[in-house]
This record gives sequence, structure tokens and C-alpha cells, in this order.
Amino acid sequence: MADIVDTAVNAGSFNTLVAAVKAAGLVDTLKGEGPFTVFAPTDEAFSKLPEGTVDSLLADIPQLTKILTYHVVSGKVLASDVVNLDSAATVEGSSIKIDASNGGVKINDATVVTPDVEADNGVIHVIDTVLIPA
Repeated sequence: MADIVDTAVNAGSFNTLVAAVKAAGLVDTLKGEGPFTVFAPTDEAFSKLPEGTVDSLLADIPQLTKILTYHVVSGKVLASDVVNLDSAATVEGSSIKIDASNGGVKINDATVVTPDVEADNGVIHVIDTVLIPA
């Protein structure tokens, strides 16, 4: 099984996320032992950001790193675990809100569109919106 980074690359719908992870120097971390839970925004999710946002983040590595690590939770948290939580601490340091009360799962304002994409060092949950820390 591939690690989180290779799983994202192979999926083909995370080109912006992978480019951002590379720019922020987080590839080795996310290829590490883990386990990690990554709430991964699709390319479509990144395209919903205001025009120029991605380019400005790629030029501001500390802010980019803060946003990317806000999408990562330590440990392997499967969908069956997520539905029993109302928040989770991120690697960035603050928490994300989890709401599984309406049949689907929302992470802050993002909807999990594909849960439990397994990787050998964790799990990816595909989301439709980029998470921005407060």
C-alpha cells in the first residue's frame, strides 16, 4: 500500500494539495511513520478559494504550512471513529469541529465526500472545501 503522499498523487484529484505539500516541505513528514489522518481538499476545493489565494500561499510558506497542518490529525481516525467525535486537535495546534449529526460528516464548513481512503501510514478523508484556521 502507498503512503499518504503517494496515495494522493495516484488519485489524480489532489494536484494542488500535493504541490502545496511539496512547497511547504511536508513531503517527508507525510511519508513518515505516522499514522496520520488527513482531511484532503480536492483540486476543486482549492478552486473555490478567492482568485490568487493559492499563489499567495505558495509565496508565504509559514502561512501555507499552518493551513496544511490544520488538515492533519495525529493517529489513524477512521470514519467509524469520526462520527463519535465533535472535535479533533490538528497538528497545527488548534481544533477542527466535527459534525456527524445530519447523516454526512462535516469538518468545520467542509463536507467529507469520500471517507477512509487507506494509506500505509494513515487514512485520507476527501473534503470539498479548504479548511482555514481561525
